[in-house]
Amino acid sequence: MAKEASLAEIKAGRMPERYLRNLGTIGLAGQLRLLQAKVVVVGAGGLGGYVLECLARQGVGQLVVIDGDNFAAHNLNRQILCTTENLGRSKAQEAARRLAAVNPEVEVTAVAQMLTTTTAQALLAGADVVVDALDSLRDRSMLFQAAGALGIPVVHGAIAGFTGQVAVLFPEDTYLAVFLTQKAPAQGVEAELGNPAATPAMAAALQAQETVKLLTGTGRILRNEILYFDMEQLEFEKIRMPQGGIV
Repeated sequence: MAKEASLAEIKAGRMPERYLRNLGTIGLAGQLRLLQAKVVVVGAGGLGGYVLECLARQGVGQLVVIDGDNFAAHNLNRQILCTTENLGRSKAQEAARRLAAVNPEVEVTAVAQMLTTTTAQALLAGADVVVDALDSLRDRSMLFQAAGALGIPVVHGAIAGFTGQVAVLFPEDTYLAVFLTQKAPAQGVEAELGNPAATPAMAAALQAQETVKLLTGTGRILRNEILYFDMEQLEFEKIRMPQGGIV
């Protein structure tokens, strides 16, 4: 009932105290859209954990988290949902527990399984936005295809070492999906470079913000371009993609 109370308060022209600090950026109308929105986050590790935390705190009404993996000790350096107490437990289920404590107004569905070609469209159906928090290029390609077939935009993020990239793919942006997954091996360069704690936090913050912008119609979306960052060299670059063709 907590979410219904917040919705009623917003419709009466008042921002609930929980979301008061959102007022100056997305306003009452934006908060209403967030509470009525559904976002599917695929992956609850380094990227996904931070994305889920941000979206729950900002008040996205429905979150679906898909991840068939369990927490292991090597996740402790960067995955915000991983603790010494939940090692060996399901990432998706632990995400649901954490988000319930952060914001009980958010309806969280934990899917403790990996996305497959058989299940992808059924699990993504009904989402307003899908967040790509995967670490496998082959899985990412499958995700892009499933979301594209359903007409759902995807907020992409990837990291490796001190570097990362973020982009927004609309269903018709097939050329960008091809570029991001071309010659897709099982894993990207992150398997060799690893990831310090701050890299996924940076990329995930950008992903969460792009998701909020998509849902509320606020600001300029990272479309037809990839935002690349290198935290070691303190470099940020937007790589503009040609429209209407395969790269």
